[in-house]
Amino acid sequence: MSICSRLVRIPASPVAPSRSPVELLVREAGAGPAVVLLHGGWGYQAYPFNLEAVAARHRVIAPDRTGYGGSGRLADLPSGFHRAMAEETLLLLDALGVEQAAFWGHSDGSIIAAWIGFLAPGRVRALVLEALHFFAAKPSSVRFFEDAVEDPERFGPAVVEALRRDHGEGWREVVAAGGRAWLAIIAAGRAGQADLYQGRFGEVRAPTLLLHGMRDPRTEPGELEAARRLLPAAQAVLIDAGHCPHAGRRSAAEATRAAVRFLESHAG
Repeated sequence: MSICSRLVRIPASPVAPSRSPVELLVREAGAGPAVVLLHGGWGYQAYPFNLEAVAARHRVIAPDRTGYGGSGRLADLPSGFHRAMAEETLLLLDALGVEQAAFWGHSDGSIIAAWIGFLAPGRVRALVLEALHFFAAKPSSVRFFEDAVEDPERFGPAVVEALRRDHGEGWREVVAAGGRAWLAIIAAGRAGQADLYQGRFGEVRAPTLLLHGMRDPRTEPGELEAARRLLPAAQAVLIDAGHCPHAGRRSAAEATRAAVRFLESHAG
């Protein structure tokens, strides 16, 4: 199956309001109802999706957000960047002529997908929220994000190579920007911010699948349960995996099957 990569221009982006216009790198494959794949906070190549599996029955759209990969660089992510990236994604769909889509987001991408779910409910056929973050306060992840800022080589040579392949020699700055942004979120959580959605997560109305690794080190005790209480109709698939079921050596096939089955049932 052919995967096409191209730059798509949008008039402006809430992620980088000083820039106008903005060009985003977009990978596309397949045909049919649209499915948008939203990468996590390290970019697309760190945890690539199986585009071919999704594109068998759907038009797959997998963009690099502003600040990642082929879509330019940011010195820092703005406050409220998840909402800004949700709005940027909707502007990208406008540019592509896509009125409705399903969204499969991983980690930071799952937060962005959920924001799209209640910002633009009429444009959302279904949501796959993988490795969802819900709490703002995440004390067990502080050391992880400090490493992202101070010494990202600690994540190991395979991760470093994927990051370099995605972002070039500026990969450290990309990872550090994400680390600083998350440390600020965690500080806000410790100061009283409850969640990452301004209390609106329960407004999601689209069919939703919560896809989660049972050994996810970025998940706080009770975090997934708190999200599930607000979306009682959501399906949940828990997999013996860490933070990224769809790209784990032992979990990728199972996670991808679960997501694709859900998308085929609900995404048109």
